[in-house]
Amino acid sequence: MRPIIAIGGYPRLFETAFGQTLLHTASRFYVNAVQRAGGAPVILPVTEPGEVADVLAIAHGVVLTGGGDVQPSLYGEAPKDGTRAVNPERDAFEVELVAQTLGADLPVLAICRGMQILNVARGGTLFQDMHAATGMFHDEHTRWREPVHRIKVEPSSRLAAALGETELGANSVHHQGIDRLGTGLRAVAWAEDDSVEGVELPGARFAVGVQWHPEVLEDQPEHQGLFRALVDEARRRAT
Repeated sequence: MRPIIAIGGYPRLFETAFGQTLLHTASRFYVNAVQRAGGAPVILPVTEPGEVADVLAIAHGVVLTGGGDVQPSLYGEAPKDGTRAVNPERDAFEVELVAQTLGADLPVLAICRGMQILNVARGGTLFQDMHAATGMFHDEHTRWREPVHRIKVEPSSRLAAALGETELGANSVHHQGIDRLGTGLRAVAWAEDDSVEGVELPGARFAVGVQWHPEVLEDQPEHQGLFRALVDEARRRAT
């Protein structure tokens, strides 16, 4: 059986034959990573928060994907210079998606913005500018398909078990990151500046977040292990 993995869509305007059209998209890297791990990917469009339970009814697992910044008002702050690509509709949908996914005991892998929305949905806060907060530049978008810094992982964590490593290189394509952890979340991975690169929710079936983008590191088995762990848990959940 190939468990169904719902991949969070990213609403974006594209030029089509009908002019500027809003499309709910997901990078082929997420789709391919789920397929390689043995899952059946479906793209989850951003709809009304009240519809989350209905769309989750078909899913056995969830991937929260990257994208624009989480609106700072959700964690009690005003936006600062550099906050960009905020989408309040997506934020509202994904906050509810986190709650429903955890409530339904579905496994979830939260990637980059996905980890940030997981943290905010649990009542946590974000640094709006990682360079200002830590002195380290994290937005290496010109080198998005290669490891640019080292990450240390808590050996006893679900994350370490999925990666099969406690120290590894990772890409870095973000300018925001976790400040105060949300309720119940545990930090389990850190960059050289001690910023949080991985979290998990003890007691959940599988709720793991990473700040980097493992899906694009296709030739590195340790990073693809995250998707295998998600799909394995989704298969167990399905049966």
